[in-house]
Amino acid sequence: MIHSNISLILTLSLLIWVSPFVAKFLRIPIPPVEIILGSVFAYLGFINHNEYFYLIAEVGFLYLMFLAGMEVDVKQITKSSKTVIQKSILFLSLMVFFSILSGMLFHLNMIIIISMPLISIGLLASLAKVYGKEQPWIKLALIAGVLGEIGSIAALTIFDAASNTGFGLALISKLTYLILFVLIVYLLYRLLHLLFWWFPEIKGILIPKLDTSDQDIRLAMSLFFILIAVMLSLRLELALGSFIAGVAISAFFHHEKKLEKKMSSLGFGFLVPLFFIHVGASFDLRALSLDGVISGALLITFLMIISRILAAVTFKSISGSRDALLIALSLSMPLTLLVAVATIGYETKLLDLLSYYQLILASIFEILISMIIIKMLQTKNKQI
Repeated sequence: MIHSNISLILTLSLLIWVSPFVAKFLRIPIPPVEIILGSVFAYLGFINHNEYFYLIAEVGFLYLMFLAGMEVDVKQITKSSKTVIQKSILFLSLMVFFSILSGMLFHLNMIIIISMPLISIGLLASLAKVYGKEQPWIKLALIAGVLGEIGSIAALTIFDAASNTGFGLALISKLTYLILFVLIVYLLYRLLHLLFWWFPEIKGILIPKLDTSDQDIRLAMSLFFILIAVMLSLRLELALGSFIAGVAISAFFHHEKKLEKKMSSLGFGFLVPLFFIHVGASFDLRALSLDGVISGALLITFLMIISRILAAVTFKSISGSRDALLIALSLSMPLTLLVAVATIGYETKLLDLLSYYQLILASIFEILISMIIIKMLQTKNKQI
């Protein structure tokens, strides 16, 4: 047992260190490389199923959602024109329509059809770090993504509750908790916004200019874990809590650029890579030999990406064709939500093993394809 743990620690340390070098050599983004390496090393027996590894990978995912929240500029969203908001809502509506329609046309499993319109902006944090969050397409993707993320987490909460308790009082109770939580968060935001407006010196107390004790990091991490604890007590989706914690830091301390860099370095240098490696390790490479796994995963991937590309036509008039395509691709990677739906569906017997592997593999394919195409488009744009 001790030898196994030592081997796991050494392997993870090596993968975290060498992933950027491998990504640079292959000329593809780092997250797909970490997923592939995780899968390969798990197949070779260097990475085993360990509860501590699972726990820290879960923290890595929540921290990724926290960083995604920090990328959200609340003022920018609230001050966005009605046209942008309307286009974003229209994009999400069309994306849901095309996803469900295509899923039904190809007679896919109902759980897969439900999961196809999901939106997650976790990986947008990675894209914002690489290409800069001031990119127009990233700004638009964040606005549409935030709206889609809230809807997706609500849908995941409903699906989780319905799968375990059915459509009854338990589901109504959980939805009530979710609605009340969102309302309380909004009221707290308005209250704190007013408080900081009247007493701006409070910000200086919370995060002093001359900070010799890393008070800024302590505040951010405390808020991160407090909201996770709140979501645990309410039995709601933890990702929502960590995301809101990031949004809160961005909303009230957006002027602290050093804090954003510190939190980002900790995440992308340690916690987030462990999450991606765990995602890869959770997929058994031997499943690739099963008939229909690869073809089914490619079909799901194609339908999810094409539904977003078709829906992104709504952005063409305000951002241009190239940026509209980039927005579609950047919102085509709901990795964590797909894994969550696949796991819930398989555990509740609503999803067979073949469909489970197809959905997991599709979530990986989407990252590989989307990120590679985004990099190609960005590289081509720089050359022009």
